[in-house]
Amino acid sequence: MRLISRLKFQTKISLGTFLIVVAVALMTAVPVSRMASRAIIAESRGRGLALAENLSLRLADAMLTQDLLRMKTMVDELTAVGDDTVYAFVLDEAGDVLVHTFQKGFPVELKAANAGDGTGARIQLLDTGSELVYDFAVPVVISGRRFGTARLGLSRSRAEAEVGRLLWTFGGLSVAAMAAALLLSSMFARRVARRINLLKEYAQEVVSGNLDIETASTLKKNCWEIMDCGRTECPAYAKPRHRCWHMHGTLCPDCAPADSQGKKSCERCPVFRENAGDEIQDLAETFGIMAMTLKRQIGALGQQQQLMRTILDATPDLVCLLDADGRHLAVNRAFAAFLGRAEAEIIGRTEAELFPPQQAAERQARSRAILDTGVGGQAEASVPTPQGRRWFHEVNVPVRDAAGRVMGVLKTARDVTEVKHIEEKLLQAQKMESLGKLAGGVAHEINTPLGIILGYAQLLQEDVPEGGQVREDLRIIERQAKICRKIVADLLGFSRQHESSMGEMDVGESVREVASLVRHTFGLEKVGIELDLDEGLPAITGDHEKLGQVWMNLLNNARDAMPGGGTIRIRARRREPGGLLAVSVADTGTGISPEHLGKVFDPFFSTKGVGEGTGLGLSVSFGIVQSHGGTIEVESPAPPDFRPAGSGAGEGAGGPGTVFHVLLPLRVQPSQPGNAPAPQETAPQETAPA
Repeated sequence: MRLISRLKFQTKISLGTFLIVVAVALMTAVPVSRMASRAIIAESRGRGLALAENLSLRLADAMLTQDLLRMKTMVDELTAVGDDTVYAFVLDEAGDVLVHTFQKGFPVELKAANAGDGTGARIQLLDTGSELVYDFAVPVVISGRRFGTARLGLSRSRAEAEVGRLLWTFGGLSVAAMAAALLLSSMFARRVARRINLLKEYAQEVVSGNLDIETASTLKKNCWEIMDCGRTECPAYAKPRHRCWHMHGTLCPDCAPADSQGKKSCERCPVFRENAGDEIQDLAETFGIMAMTLKRQIGALGQQQQLMRTILDATPDLVCLLDADGRHLAVNRAFAAFLGRAEAEIIGRTEAELFPPQQAAERQARSRAILDTGVGGQAEASVPTPQGRRWFHEVNVPVRDAAGRVMGVLKTARDVTEVKHIEEKLLQAQKMESLGKLAGGVAHEINTPLGIILGYAQLLQEDVPEGGQVREDLRIIERQAKICRKIVADLLGFSRQHESSMGEMDVGESVREVASLVRHTFGLEKVGIELDLDEGLPAITGDHEKLGQVWMNLLNNARDAMPGGGTIRIRARRREPGGLLAVSVADTGTGISPEHLGKVFDPFFSTKGVGEGTGLGLSVSFGIVQSHGGTIEVESPAPPDFRPAGSGAGEGAGGPGTVFHVLLPLRVQPSQPGNAPAPQETAPQETAPA
């Protein structure tokens, strides 16, 4: 069966037609040959019987007169009648042979071969050894009395040979008919197959994308010529290779209206009656209309696809469409850029092939939940990228087919990292404002009793002799009271950070002043200071005293991070684009652990020991920089290009280090006292220095 299915259509038609003719010939030849054989044998028997009976009648007179010569002549005449007469002889009443036609003597055993009572004709099939012979015995009766018997032998083998010749003739005619049938079927098959092969070529053209094919021959006379309509807006007008009865929306007033299935009845139309063809022609014409309609639909789909692609590529959101197996069917330009791949490399791949294992597993779990439940969802996710950790707001919705079955998942993700940063800054500002008010109130309430305690402790020391335990205790009280007074001073500074005296200032000069103030003190603790300040730094609008406090706080923190000594490096650069001035303070200290990086600017948070810090230095600095319209960023460990060269005291000491970046705008509108800083556009945060 597989061999037959692989044959060409033309061969199948030829072979099928030939086999049908052969089957019909065989079904006809067998019964016909049997009928012909029986008819010839029956005709031979009937002829022999007629000859024997005729001989019996003619022998009556010769038998009465005992005219042997005449009887001899009669039997000899029978052998001359046909080639199938084998013998003839006459027996008398006693069964003796009177005359015969045998040349070599009469075979005696032949007399008893077909013997009987002699009252009727008898037929007996005899085998002479060389052939089969029908023996006919007819009595010679005169006036009711039997005088003898006329015997005649006809060859059955010769009759069968005649049947064989007839069958061979019939067989030859059958073979000739089959050959003619094979030839005609091949011609018919070639003609049909040629038209089907033409349709195959059209189909291949359509598959290859060529929809401008014309599958039908030119009409004998076109519809607009027959109807003489002149309606150039009709879809069938001036299209000689497209039949109007296969086209929708024709404008001919004589066209029968379409039925509920959109089919038109055109049997009475003169255009149809003159130009209609067979079923293959109808198929070819329908194929051409299909290609034309498909081209029009593809064109419309292409425009819609281009419009959709333009919309998707224009959005900065990451958009991707996945099928039920989790493979990407479509992505937009932003998604491909996020992955750093071409769109063609993403299509057909799963999320496991595109994302890190843990992230891919989370995405696949969300996709599978949507496919199973048919319920979408949205969430915010933090994703590590080569540019740093980014926040995305993800919306995942199921995609359904016409039957309502979930066939895929549409995912969109919007980068909300900047929004997150703004939220964090707003929260920090609100927290700082609230804490500032609280700290100011607490500082004012504590400052008066604290001054009294410190004053009385100092007075009591004058009344107590040196070297006593009481004097030592009073010194402890004085020392701790001074620590509390410093804390109160920091709280007051924290609560008044919005009160600034803004003016034009030189940041480089401010940094040098602060560095010169602490260089000697830091040197005693084996901490060196390196200055890397660009020449010609532009002036900014700021509070000289407040920014000096920021540099002092950062330098003190850097020194405290290097208890065994080290080097502090201060770098000042102008960052472009963005219009920012960056002052970076880096150390070679112990660094800040990742879990503490996000808390270093919180009030009262400190990694120092008890009594070694108030936890307000960085909070105060954050508020001062924010009031100048800037930001502070922290990195730990410090990048290699920020690590100090190791010059100065403490050379050779080092750790992972920390770097603080103070980013100040070159032009800023100072905030009004008592109000929160005015919203303004800030430059993008960077994790590496300029």
